[in-house]
Amino acid sequence: MNDDCSHSSLLVPPSTQDWIQGVLSAKIVLVMYGDYQDPKSADVYKLIKAIKRELSAAFGEDDLCFIFRHFPQAQIHSHAQRTAQTAEAAAAQGQFWSMHDTLFAHQQKLENGYLVEYANDLGLNVPQFLRDIARGTYLDRINEDIEGGIQSGVTTAPALFINNIRYTGRWKMTELMTAIVAASH
Repeated sequence: MNDDCSHSSLLVPPSTQDWIQGVLSAKIVLVMYGDYQDPKSADVYKLIKAIKRELSAAFGEDDLCFIFRHFPQAQIHSHAQRTAQTAEAAAAQGQFWSMHDTLFAHQQKLENGYLVEYANDLGLNVPQFLRDIARGTYLDRINEDIEGGIQSGVTTAPALFINNIRYTGRWKMTELMTAIVAASH
């Protein structure tokens, strides 16, 4: 038996506690563990967005559910932890996905001043936003994502699970699309 098998499936099932685009009952549920400062995470997210667009054009909206979980790699990315908190603080004001997209789009600009600017651009209550980050209000939630990832064998971001099975192919549009379509049958 291959030792890897124990780590090939997602041990923390998708739930309403997650950040979700789509419905949990979708044929395909993609769970991504990502790091906002990691270029590869940004690339994979772009791929997933493109695939989502194509699939909803082909099959309709409810076929694909996308879930994002935090996996900041603080040991290599100095802003990873802070940006995860930024997304959560924005979420508290109903702007998780807007902030999520902003952080991935502006990976070169993740210092505190920029984070405040993004919060401001999204119309957030900035003092509240800053208080939440300063207090570490969302660290537990972020750490839960990390723990769940580690339990499922995630050691580095990005990591992707398609219907609870770890995707191990290359990060290429055609290969990922093929794996997703195969999982839907």
